[in-house]
Amino acid sequence: MGHDHSHDHGDDRNAASTNERRLFWAGLLTAGTMLAEAIGGIYAGSLALLADAGHMLTDAAALGLAWLAVRVAVRPADWKRTYGFQRFEVLAAFANGLALFFIAIAIAWEAVLRIVMPVEVRGGTMLVIATLGLLVNLGTLLVLRRGGGTNLNVRAALLHVMSDLLGSGAAIAAALVILSTGWTPIDPLLSILISLLILRSAWLITKDAGHILLEGAPTGLDVREVQKDLEATIPEVESVHDIHAWCLNEERPLMTLHARISRAAPPEEIAGAIKARLKLLYGITHATIEIEHRSCSNAAATAGCGEVLKKTV
Repeated sequence: MGHDHSHDHGDDRNAASTNERRLFWAGLLTAGTMLAEAIGGIYAGSLALLADAGHMLTDAAALGLAWLAVRVAVRPADWKRTYGFQRFEVLAAFANGLALFFIAIAIAWEAVLRIVMPVEVRGGTMLVIATLGLLVNLGTLLVLRRGGGTNLNVRAALLHVMSDLLGSGAAIAAALVILSTGWTPIDPLLSILISLLILRSAWLITKDAGHILLEGAPTGLDVREVQKDLEATIPEVESVHDIHAWCLNEERPLMTLHARISRAAPPEEIAGAIKARLKLLYGITHATIEIEHRSCSNAAATAGCGEVLKKTV
């Protein structure tokens, strides 16, 4: 029995096309805003603007990587990569998460230097450029939020844009304080605050991507509960063991398991019942089931497990 791919690949391609367009426009908007903030930051002498521009430079590259990942992920599987290229999106998300760590550290370090050696800041120019950046970042955020869903790669890109938005907001706040009080240390202090928020985002995205790359179980899925459920709800199943669950990406969980059944039970029907249960309760549409009549075929190579019928669902 062949694999039952009830996963709709047509929907996958449509979603990928939508994500690709959104990431392209988000990257373009981010690159344009980065140039404006870099020029304005140099002229105004604002670290908050320069830090945000540097951050947005990396974000533009991150969005470009995310866009490339979406394009690569839809390539068909081949004999070398039987699962295709969907994991490339997770790799891109992991790389983007690591980039956020370096960005946050660089901003915090530069902010400390500015506190030690203050420079003149032109609050008016800083306010205009930061406001422009805020508006563009809001537009970029809306573009990505409408198409992000649960895609980890788009979520990573979204976190980059959200940190950009925070950076622009901090620059506006710093500019207002400087214009009203002349207190320039507010500029690097707010930059440090933003770096801490970026660190939190970096941790969240690298943690999720790392979990998938380490073949961790899908979020919210406990294989112990799966075992108990299958043994309790399908009468012909005597035991379920050797369960493995992982994800290609956040949207595509996979599972393999062994099921020992009574000798009188039809293997095809039991395999189909297990598959239906996994799909109904856990959203797993790609599972490989090994049906056994005696001891587990993996227990010992010389144990002589008797009849072992492999059924792929």
